[in-house]
Amino acid sequence: MLVKKFELTSDFVINAFGVKLFRIKALIAFRDVEPGRLGGYIEKEENLDQDGDAWVAGNAWVSGDARVKKPTHLLQVGAIGSRNDFTTFFRAKNNQIYVSCGCFLGNIDEFAAAVLKKHAGTKHEKAYMLAIELAKAQIELDAIEEEEGKSNAKPPETTED
Repeated sequence: MLVKKFELTSDFVINAFGVKLFRIKALIAFRDVEPGRLGGYIEKEENLDQDGDAWVAGNAWVSGDARVKKPTHLLQVGAIGSRNDFTTFFRAKNNQIYVSCGCFLGNIDEFAAAVLKKHAGTKHEKAYMLAIELAKAQIELDAIEEEEGKSNAKPPETTED
């Protein structure tokens, strides 16, 4: 039987798409996480692997088809941008990097285009573009595992921030 490393708590937030995300709580010690430590927010247990060292920390949000299996599948940067808030980059099941920033949810290329459209020539453009490059360098895009299947599922429609 698999020992669960975290559980969903009753503390939740509702994202811009009306999806309820639950704060997580560590049940066992792993990496630098002690039992009882509160983490970020996930929509469902499938968003964070119960094995290994992956953890959703701080106020990071993970939902939809995102599944964090390794620490290198998630990056949160902030506070940056016009909202002076956190932006979350994550590896989705389709092995692409997706971005959640305010009411924006889409792949990293769509995010870059939205940033250029809305923030061209500003310090916000520079900060977001640097975060994009950091995410591309940090987030591992590896082979999709058999247990995940060959899903072409995409996150919900995107909207601009």
